[in-house]
Amino acid sequence: MKDVMNGIKLDRMQVFVGPVLILMILAMMVLPLPPFILDFLFTFNIALSLMVLLVSMFSQKPLEFAAFPAVLLFSTLLRLSLNVASTRVVLMEGHQGGDAAGKVIEAFGQFLVGGNFAVGLVVFAILVIINFMVITKGAGRIAEVGARFTLDAMPGKQMAIDADLNAGLIGEEEARLRRQEVAQEAEFYGSMDGASKFVRGDAVAGMVIMVVNIIGGLMIGVMQHDMSMSNAAHTYVLLTIGDGLVAQIPALIISTAAGVTVSRVNTEQDVGQQLIKQLFVNPKVLMLAGGVIGLLGLVPGMPNFIFLLFTAILGGLAWFLQKRQKEQAASAAQAAATSEPIEAYSAPEASWQDVNLVDTLGMEVGHRLIPLVDNNQQGELLTRIKSVRKKFAQEVGFLPPVVHIRDNLELTPQTYIFTLKGSEIGRSEIYPEQWLAINPGEVTNEVEGVATSDPAFGLPAIWIAADQREHAQIYGYTVVDASTVVATHLNHLLQQHSSELLGREEVQKLVDKLAEENKLLVDDVVPKCISLTNLQRILQKLLEEDVSIRDLRTIFDKLAEFEGQQADVQQMLADVRVALGRMITQKWFGSATELEVIGLDASLEQMLMQALQQNSAIEPGMAATMQQQAQTAVQNAMTMGQPPVLVVPHALRDLMTHFLRRQINDLVVMSQAEIPHDRTIKVVQIIGERS
Repeated sequence: MKDVMNGIKLDRMQVFVGPVLILMILAMMVLPLPPFILDFLFTFNIALSLMVLLVSMFSQKPLEFAAFPAVLLFSTLLRLSLNVASTRVVLMEGHQGGDAAGKVIEAFGQFLVGGNFAVGLVVFAILVIINFMVITKGAGRIAEVGARFTLDAMPGKQMAIDADLNAGLIGEEEARLRRQEVAQEAEFYGSMDGASKFVRGDAVAGMVIMVVNIIGGLMIGVMQHDMSMSNAAHTYVLLTIGDGLVAQIPALIISTAAGVTVSRVNTEQDVGQQLIKQLFVNPKVLMLAGGVIGLLGLVPGMPNFIFLLFTAILGGLAWFLQKRQKEQAASAAQAAATSEPIEAYSAPEASWQDVNLVDTLGMEVGHRLIPLVDNNQQGELLTRIKSVRKKFAQEVGFLPPVVHIRDNLELTPQTYIFTLKGSEIGRSEIYPEQWLAINPGEVTNEVEGVATSDPAFGLPAIWIAADQREHAQIYGYTVVDASTVVATHLNHLLQQHSSELLGREEVQKLVDKLAEENKLLVDDVVPKCISLTNLQRILQKLLEEDVSIRDLRTIFDKLAEFEGQQADVQQMLADVRVALGRMITQKWFGSATELEVIGLDASLEQMLMQALQQNSAIEPGMAATMQQQAQTAVQNAMTMGQPPVLVVPHALRDLMTHFLRRQINDLVVMSQAEIPHDRTIKVVQIIGERS
């Protein structure tokens, strides 16, 4: 309890840090400060700038230092207020000697430039030029471009997040956090674009303050304190130079920190690790650099010792790296050789353990894809597959079988296949080190890469390198990694083959789960009204027609009405669909009150009803015309963004489903009885209408 109270008090105190700091900065501009307080504040300013630089160096992502724009503003205001306070002390007390404005200003004016005000002026001018023309200008340009590209890439990033969410790869909470991170990144670069102007203004203000201090010091020294021009110049110029240097050096450090923050590339390493692991990693580079320096060191008149010393250092480092790489390769080869020892053994007798049953759901991968499914190599595909199974269970209504994964050396290295009961149902190739840029149909430009198609939906796509990812998102591509491609493909295959995945064991588990909540209902239905086998058939039929079986209670309530009746499975299925009508309508039409659907011509409807009553076949010519017109209607509906739903009389739904849906997979056939009474039907296309 004590720790909680201390934490609350600390949070309350942190609220007042910002306002108190602003009030202190404003007070320094108005109230005179003694030299000791100035020394303390100047030292604090230098320490603060060093802390900011170190934090920016050790941050792995820009958002880890999201407070940097505010820190930049406060540090700039602190330096300017110190300039005002020190200017007041220099002009009022400068005639008393070099330490009149504090020891820090005196040290910077005497020690750093040797007491020579001409040298001090040159050093100060060079620092201002470096800060203003090089570091600040470059950091500002990077922040400006970063802000523009981040804003342009936001729609693509949002689409990628939505795609992962829809595929079940991430949850709502993670999607919310990722959206928040995208928004924060855009705000950060936008703030940095504006905050960089503070540093540029600070550099200009430093130059103006220096000129004003020199002119004002000379006038005060000569006119008020009767000092000679040379004595006044030596005293006030040195104090002004010390004041300028003690402010410009922290400004230069802060500007460097800003440049480091906005110029970094998002990785899991800080700047130091990136430099070491990317600059000093190739022995050939070090050898060539050492050779060039060595040749220069042999040229007469050059500083031979220094050049040859660097040649020896680079050569030694290259030899060390090359030796370590060879040792690592030898260790890896030895580990691979000893991982599977060859032992002499006698062949055992065959047993029932040698009989391997076919996996309901399996996945085979080429050898280059093994790291994606290996937990020891931090493969994330297993986690994605678990998320897909969980999402499928939540949406469809039952848990699909576990995906058994094994390697297959007969496949090409980057190929994977999915199998259902031993038969292949899906195959594709992926490149683990690259990203798949999917063209949703609205891209503004093209990117370079290997052309392919999205394995799940067949959309045109391109495998691109990691450095092309941001450009592809800006151009309108939906960019996903290799694991997401496989997971999305699996999710699509599970939806397609859901009826085949629902076995007797899964049905029994569904019944048992419903019995935990409503045992009386289950006992009244199974097996009194329907056997477990027929229940499995009805549920499989629903899944074949893209109907979720989550609402198992409604299904059992309807089946309970058949107690004592001799009803076949098809009749039960038709009544169950009517009971689930509101859910089916919601799936295809959402919350729309007016349903735009495909309908049948009245004369065709009458002919089909007669054929159904007489149990006669449909005329071949009429059948071909119906299929052609239905295919055209489905294409038109999908082009207009409407659901491809054909609404027919209740008696004809089963006939039209068997007749049309087998040839047209995208077509959905609903009966008029399945439409809720609070929805209205608007027929926008008609099948069987004569032109």
